[in-house]
Amino acid sequence: MITSSEIQTFIEKIPPAPEVLKETIAYIDAGELIKAAHAAKEDPALTHYLQVLVNKPIYGFKSEVHDVSQIFGILGLSRSKQAVYNYLLSLLSPSSWEMFGLSEALFHELQATLSKRWQDILHHLKIEDKEIESAVIMTPASIIVCEALFKAHQDDVNLLRSYKDIDLSSILLKLAGKSVFEISQDIAQTWNMSETIMTLIKLSSGLHSHEDETLNTLGKWLHLLLFYEFSQGVYIEAGLNDFIAFNPEYVEEISDEFMELIYK
Repeated sequence: MITSSEIQTFIEKIPPAPEVLKETIAYIDAGELIKAAHAAKEDPALTHYLQVLVNKPIYGFKSEVHDVSQIFGILGLSRSKQAVYNYLLSLLSPSSWEMFGLSEALFHELQATLSKRWQDILHHLKIEDKEIESAVIMTPASIIVCEALFKAHQDDVNLLRSYKDIDLSSILLKLAGKSVFEISQDIAQTWNMSETIMTLIKLSSGLHSHEDETLNTLGKWLHLLLFYEFSQGVYIEAGLNDFIAFNPEYVEEISDEFMELIYK
């Protein structure tokens, strides 16, 4: 069995953000995008990541954008902070995945797609909140932790898989007694994220409701987004689709609106 203390140990192994990232995020939080861009330029790898990210086809720019100040100006405060968080996750993700059928490039593509579509959803819902934007990074972060947990208990995972046809989500529950959403909450708590983020992660599982109607709505959209992305062929093959027990009744009222937005 994987104990709660062992899960916490893996989470705490995630290194803190480098000083350049802390400074960049602090300036973004203060609304100082120009200063944030100057700080970001001190990290060549971050600069390159931002250039690659913003020039992905999903962002839809007709000509390539290279200057960090211009990138932050285009993205705005919320999206800039999200991009920096995604860069931090890219530093934490393994260069070689063993338990999931992922590659470094495919994981980064998942990050970018989830972030962009979550931003589009929040824009559609007329919600401008840097904190809520950050909620979407928690599931990819939990996948990183699950990879490490499964790798450390590879014999147990292989034994369960050989015993019967069992998915990774069920293996996680058997070994750790937690879902990927609960691990996401553990990470959010360790990172001192707000109660709003904790609640939204819980709601995105599709198994809970909340008295706050705005959070309820956001939880439904995030649940549907995660299911939609993880249901793409490459992520089904990677084993990510196992972690989302889709609840169609939970999202019934927004399903048509979601699909219209995705294919807009």
